[in-house]
Amino acid sequence: MNFMKEYSAIEAKQYEHKPLYKAITAKIKEYNRICIFRHNMPDYDALGSQVGLAYWIKDNFNWKEVMIVGDNHVTFTPRVFPAMDEVSDEWFNEPFLAIILDTADESRIADSRWRKAEFKIKIDHHPNVDSYGDIELVDTEMASLSELMVDLVCGAPNTYISKEAASNFFMGTVGDSGRFRYPSTTLHTFETAEMLIGCDIDINELYLKMYQKNIEDLKATAYVLNNFFVSEHGVAYYILPLDVQKDLNITTERGKENVNLFENIEGINAWCSITEDAKDHCWRISIRSKEKPINGVATLFEGGGHPNAAGAKIWSLDDLPRLIDELDKLFMWD
Repeated sequence: MNFMKEYSAIEAKQYEHKPLYKAITAKIKEYNRICIFRHNMPDYDALGSQVGLAYWIKDNFNWKEVMIVGDNHVTFTPRVFPAMDEVSDEWFNEPFLAIILDTADESRIADSRWRKAEFKIKIDHHPNVDSYGDIELVDTEMASLSELMVDLVCGAPNTYISKEAASNFFMGTVGDSGRFRYPSTTLHTFETAEMLIGCDIDINELYLKMYQKNIEDLKATAYVLNNFFVSEHGVAYYILPLDVQKDLNITTERGKENVNLFENIEGINAWCSITEDAKDHCWRISIRSKEKPINGVATLFEGGGHPNAAGAKIWSLDDLPRLIDELDKLFMWD
């Protein structure tokens, strides 16, 4: 029996999105001033797709002025990704193209100056919440937005993908697929990784940059392992109040770094980090699951995301039992 496919997964997606890919690349060619935006509190995929696209545009159209903006990550920039550009308000007074990545709703776009753009392009892989782009490309079948960006740039005529662009797209792909372990990982994900590795990237160097830890990180992990809870139906969670964050020398953004300690534990069906946020006076929650979708529960608590990886927030720990109860209901009959 012949199992060979007529088309690769990448070719199939390029055929599916061909009109949008052409429209987006046409706008990139049209504008000499481009600013790339993404969501606040960025992760590997948000930064990888943003920085990777900036490199690709500069590599193929070196006369264009390309800016990347948004909040810097507490540890990823500049250790893994370059620091964001510091751009004056005056820069945005002249016509420019805004490309907004990995952001389903307007409220999470990290820099509000995207609104000043003459033309706006939204590219995302989350379920659509807000329509804010003149062109919108949304594909929820992608494990990462970086996969979609690779499809887009590969479809451009005479495209060139440098080692720098490929490295950033690879880190974004790895980050949102959980190193190719999450259920969202598909044949397309692996084909994307294969193509990027062919761009002469050093995956060992990239993994070291992404996942290197220090002694202080071990202390945070030790705290989580000694202070977690498991509900009746297998929902594991840990709580990081501000005083604990201070003792562990971590920031709110880093509170979710240990959430996946529970992903391969028998009897645990979903797992969460609950981290106090002094700036927004709330508790930020990252939720993960093995199989059953948990993003529906996240939407009940001012959040959302992917079926097996979502975010939410509560305004008081008094609301935490209700959150855990809603998650418990998903596994009550297992």
